Amino acid sequence: MTHRHVLSDGPVPKHAQLRGILLELIESELAPDAPIPSERELMSAYGVSRMTVREAIGQLVSEGRLYSVRGKGTFVARPRVESQLHLASFTDDMRRRGLSPATVVLRAERAAPPTQVRNALRLPARQQAYHLERLRIADGVPMALEEGWYATGPLPGLLDHDLTRSLYATFAGDYDLVIDSARQTVWAEVAERATARLLGVRAGAPLLAFQRIGSAGHLAVEHNTSWYRGDRYRVHMSLDSTLPPAAPTRSGGPS
Repeated sequence: MTHRHVLSDGPVPKHAQLRGILLELIESELAPDAPIPSERELMSAYGVSRMTVREAIGQLVSEGRLYSVRGKGTFVARPRVESQLHLASFTDDMRRRGLSPATVVLRAERAAPPTQVRNALRLPARQQAYHLERLRIADGVPMALEEGWYATGPLPGLLDHDLTRSLYATFAGDYDLVIDSARQTVWAEVAERATARLLGVRAGAPLLAFQRIGSAGHLAVEHNTSWYRGDRYRVHMSLDSTLPPAAPTRSGGPS
């Protein structure tokens, strides 16, 4: 990297000046996953300290514009997938954004659901449900880890179907069952070691968690919790002051 100019003292801190320079570099010159100049190169090019360089890079990492790989350097992050909250499957959501979805089935079984799930699906005591764990992928990159519980009554033989495709499409096409309403809760978590390994992020990385209880008419069908990578996914919401306030609920991870 050739020398450009020494950053000057002034009302704008040097780390903020360097952040702006790096942001322009990201947006105009570097492709996703391309490395940025090393700390030493940036210190030499702009006459700043290592602390200043790390502050500027750290801000861009926290904003999702860069990502760091231990022992290898810092790289340009891919743009986040932006989602408007709506009732759709992951498959349809990704395709609508021009991305190629894929699914890896990690678990598919009949099992006794936790109390929270049984109550949400209005299942009698000791009633089993389908339990699925799936890794959701967009353009070859892990995007979300999903754990779903599904009522067996309206979905006989579900485990015999292709569980890598959209479940909503399977429900509609094979069971004439359309998920037409849902209650959804969103909260933030950090990735535990096992989840981080599956999603390709470091342990402690930020995640967006979504818990959805989906219904077909008055029939509760699914209790689904998904953990999305915070560095790859962003949500937009429309707010309406004319809607009545929702009753307070307790949010949190699955039981």
